[in-house]
Amino acid sequence: MIEYLSLHLWQIWAVLAVVCLILELTAGDFFILCFSIGAASACLTDALGGSITLQLVVFAISTLACLFFVRPFAQRFLHKGEPNRPSNADALIGRKGRVVETVKANTFGRVQIDGDIWKAVTNEANDIAEGTTVCVVSRESTIITVETIK
Repeated sequence: MIEYLSLHLWQIWAVLAVVCLILELTAGDFFILCFSIGAASACLTDALGGSITLQLVVFAISTLACLFFVRPFAQRFLHKGEPNRPSNADALIGRKGRVVETVKANTFGRVQIDGDIWKAVTNEANDIAEGTTVCVVSRESTIITVETIK
């Protein structure tokens, strides 16, 4: 088995390249793509008759070169116009949701945004009734501050 793998190491590199491409589809930050390019380079090195040591060196060098040169270019090109993309909970600010548990003026309630239910407070003097559409104005940790949409 080991002899077969050493004779057909290009197959392992090719599978690794494809797996990294699939994982990149879930991430989208062009990090795992660099490993895929490195594995494809090592696959090509094996196809041209390079030793295992040479394949590992080509994999490392091409992956690092991709991380330092290709990734920044790809991010600038594909994410232009989005210099300050909010991520995670920061992306909630400005979103609309529906109150699923009354948000009382001096305590907490619950708001549903895209299927997720968040603990919410309000700066308004009145309670926000269940079923009301609200807008997220800020967040503190996992608690969002909402206002009714007028």
